[in-house]
Amino acid sequence: MLALVVTLLVPVAAPSASARPAVPLSWGSCPASVGAPGLQCSLLQVPLDYADPGGPQIKIALSRKVHTSADFKGVILTNPGGPGAQGRALPAYLSRAVPGNVGAKYDWIGMDIRGAGGSIPSLNCDSRYFNPRRPPNAPGTQAILTKWLNRARAYAQSCAHSPGAILLPHMDSQTIARDADSVRLALGVTKLNIFGFSYGTYLAQVYATLFPGNAGKIVMDGVVDPDRVWYGSNLDQEVAFDRNLNVFWRYLANHPRAFKLGRNAVKIKRGYYRKLRQLTRKPMRNFGPAEFNDSLIDAGYYVFNWPSLGQAYSSFIRHNRPGGLFAAYARGNMGDDNMYAVYLAVQCTDTVWPTQQQMLADSRLMHRRSPFMAWSNTWYNAPCLSWPAPAVTRASVTGSGVTEKVLLISETFDAATPYSGALRVKQLFPTASLIEGVGGTTHAGSLSGVACVDKAIANYLDSGVVPTRSGAGSDLRCPRVTPPAP
Repeated sequence: MLALVVTLLVPVAAPSASARPAVPLSWGSCPASVGAPGLQCSLLQVPLDYADPGGPQIKIALSRKVHTSADFKGVILTNPGGPGAQGRALPAYLSRAVPGNVGAKYDWIGMDIRGAGGSIPSLNCDSRYFNPRRPPNAPGTQAILTKWLNRARAYAQSCAHSPGAILLPHMDSQTIARDADSVRLALGVTKLNIFGFSYGTYLAQVYATLFPGNAGKIVMDGVVDPDRVWYGSNLDQEVAFDRNLNVFWRYLANHPRAFKLGRNAVKIKRGYYRKLRQLTRKPMRNFGPAEFNDSLIDAGYYVFNWPSLGQAYSSFIRHNRPGGLFAAYARGNMGDDNMYAVYLAVQCTDTVWPTQQQMLADSRLMHRRSPFMAWSNTWYNAPCLSWPAPAVTRASVTGSGVTEKVLLISETFDAATPYSGALRVKQLFPTASLIEGVGGTTHAGSLSGVACVDKAIANYLDSGVVPTRSGAGSDLRCPRVTPPAP
């Protein structure tokens, strides 16, 4: 069924005092690439540089899931994280995932941030960057270290010469927050509600800092620590992922009949590092130590795929069949590099990065302490060392001007955005309350069936009620997302 086409003629002003000409926002059917039914899509024209509102313009790709309840409560801008994950499909899921039909009371807005997905121009650099076989993540020789540094530098240079390179000096989160306020203006609403996951929580923080009077209800799930953006966050992740992989090894050991790897988690962990060393000495044709390591990183993010990932891992360890793990690696890394390019474009310019010398010294130290992801994370972010656009001054995040209640959600052992970040944001936002998924390792896993969490979200979106704020810790303790049985 074709969506109704609605045209809004709203004066879209720059978030500064200077006004911009009205830009029509027309809603129509979404391209097939969005991959979600029941949505309308549009393009919003915004300045490339908000300091020059009359200068070059770009287009932000938007989607909308229109409310179906008579009890209309406003619009919610969503962000799936990344930064750079395509966001236009998300409203279709969120609108039906909130319990009690509360999602039907809102218009849900999806946004591909500038440079991402359907936004124009799109940023793509080198789609072959993650093709196998890459050098081993851990640089055991100077030659391997040099290969990685050259690869990272070459990727940054490819971004400088890409068709979307005009975006690079204007990809920081403060600019993207201004895009979000342009969306608010185009929609003709006074308050912008936000539901952000992972990076989307940082975008929400920056938005609330720049536009506190325009901030409505805000849900942050998988809360970024604004004081650690972004280099400190990466160091924190390396410790946390190492810990969560230990939890995954225990999961495999607790199900010996399913995975056939024995009952001893320590021995299973040793088996991983033994296989890693074997691949370093003699890599397979399309599956070397870097691909092996990175194929398992998802286990540190989420518990949802532990059964299938455990079976793939078992098949490789027991029978030397890497097909399942290679498929896991390929799904997360190979193909279109748009998300990775946008990820770097944001992270490399949100704040000044350290020197190469400091980064390598920290990586060596982290590898000794938490070896699983230390070097993998280093090389993932290494293009920032030679990024072809200057960094801005990091936003000084504060929620002191926010009057609406704010809802924070974090599991205790979230590795991607550690729990300490949620505690810090609670300090910075006096109206915030924090839900803790006690003992959980899942990142940004709300609305996945934990009734305690999901009902709290529904109550908040329906009536503005949040758990009573009490002390510096969590205000509502909920069960974790439980790993599926194998």
